[in-house]
Amino acid sequence: MRFILWLGMLVVSSLGCSAEPMRIGVYSHSTNETKAAGIVRVFTLILTKKKGYDVQRVKPEDIRNGVLTNLDVLIMPGGSGSKQATNLETTGREAIQQFVKHGGGYVGICAGAYLASSHYPWSLHIINAQVIDRQHWARGKGNVILTFSELGQKALGHPEKEVEVYYGQGPLYGRGTNDALPPYEELAVYKTEVAKENVPEGVPMGVMPGTTAIARTEYGKGRVICYSPHPEKPFQPVYHLIENGVRWAAGKEPIPVSEAEWQQRPKPGKPEPPEPEE
Repeated sequence: MRFILWLGMLVVSSLGCSAEPMRIGVYSHSTNETKAAGIVRVFTLILTKKKGYDVQRVKPEDIRNGVLTNLDVLIMPGGSGSKQATNLETTGREAIQQFVKHGGGYVGICAGAYLASSHYPWSLHIINAQVIDRQHWARGKGNVILTFSELGQKALGHPEKEVEVYYGQGPLYGRGTNDALPPYEELAVYKTEVAKENVPEGVPMGVMPGTTAIARTEYGKGRVICYSPHPEKPFQPVYHLIENGVRWAAGKEPIPVSEAEWQQRPKPGKPEPPEPEE
């Protein structure tokens, strides 16, 4: 009941949106239609029609065939950044770059953040970020604490300085060295890291805290926001971190969550097994 009431308050606070829906594409190259539908459904629970969003699945071939011209924001979710790049092919990756350059929004989550970086040969190079400790990308999984910058707390509408979020092998961002791109704005850093028992042997501890967890930037006329952790996971009540990131990518103002709303949030549930990351 508390969960329904909490979601209801978020819906009511969001009804001031324009009549024209924000057109959101959620990427999936999975050939398993049930799995692909599940990925999209996660975001339709956050970005509902009542709140002014129109969410659809986009496949690699859709992107290559020009579907991005009908979208405001593209969400590249978790999975594998290199597999996303491979399935998109050069034409698809270039289409995303041009989409953002000419005013589109890009939201990268975990694998999508690897893809957006300026680190790998297959990366999109739309955010000036390198991946720290590339050798030990498989750090483990579990809940971590993020600390927001002042900008990040306001931009993502969070009422407190810190938040607990699920982490599943996402990139540890550091400042990139691409002089053709502007420095990114740091919205949140990792305060804690995954527990030792969840980390594979040989992965050093102490690297994760202080690295960038959420970052945003402009690329041409468009906007890019990247999340290393997974605020979209349905077992944790932090959906507003994703919604406000999508809103910023679309050029919209954030919808802040009040302290009262935050205190009435449901308790986190049991995490689901993560997909393998890059």
